[in-house]
Amino acid sequence: MTTRPTAPVPSEPFAPTPGDVQAYLQRIGAERPDRADADALRDLQLRHLLTVPFENLSIHLGEDIVLDEKALLDKVIGAHRGGFCYEVNTAFAVLLRGLGYRVSLLQARVFGPDGKPGIPYDHMALLVETVDGEQWIADVGFGDHSHFPLRFDDHGDQEDPGGVFRLVVTDEGDVDVLRDGKPQYRMEVRTRRLADFTVGAWYHRTSPDSHFPRSLVCSLLTEEGRITLSDRKLITRTRGERDERILTGDDEVRGAYRDLFGIELDVLPVVRGGISDSNPR
Repeated sequence: MTTRPTAPVPSEPFAPTPGDVQAYLQRIGAERPDRADADALRDLQLRHLLTVPFENLSIHLGEDIVLDEKALLDKVIGAHRGGFCYEVNTAFAVLLRGLGYRVSLLQARVFGPDGKPGIPYDHMALLVETVDGEQWIADVGFGDHSHFPLRFDDHGDQEDPGGVFRLVVTDEGDVDVLRDGKPQYRMEVRTRRLADFTVGAWYHRTSPDSHFPRSLVCSLLTEEGRITLSDRKLITRTRGERDERILTGDDEVRGAYRDLFGIELDVLPVVRGGISDSNPR
């Protein structure tokens, strides 16, 4: 049986206004739920994944990545942008709290190609408690992942449009998230403050060992698959079929950001280091 996390640690004192919550719901095309229950959470996560892209454009636009709840709301709502895990999961947590859910931030380590977990605070996931006392792992910041939240205390197979997921408790009491039998990340079952993730965000913004500074990605779930813009390569997956093409000219790239992801850019992001085909995670 999974150890229940300790009581949620209060994050920086920020409460969204009713206007913030309504603007966020409009951003993702959702109605305000009557109850902060599991059904509403499933709907909110899916709508978020369909409208707010997983992207690392700020790194390549020379923009600061500030782990501040109000600043991240402004980015997602006002600027109509997305972000990587620390950004979009933090913003989603603010929305959920504003709707009556209890939300804790969990740090996780992403499994690499060698099968070993990465650095601490490599990833952020959310532990969400509904008004009915159910606990779910919500995650809108891992790119190609589960479409719906995963039940925290269910250690059997959890079928999802994104695959078959399973939560496995380690000998140390952490929880491995598996997709189709392959470990994705290892969560520490201890709630954290937003400021604790600063080191992870700094690492992924600056370290040559992180793929984020070396690659450019903007990715969004669609009703039929996924669209990803990796530098100038547009990758479209539709019903299991994959299509790739190279966009020509800045205007076409700028148009793809606008038309496919809803992002208006005056200046295009430029990868300063080597370019690699980024796998949206």
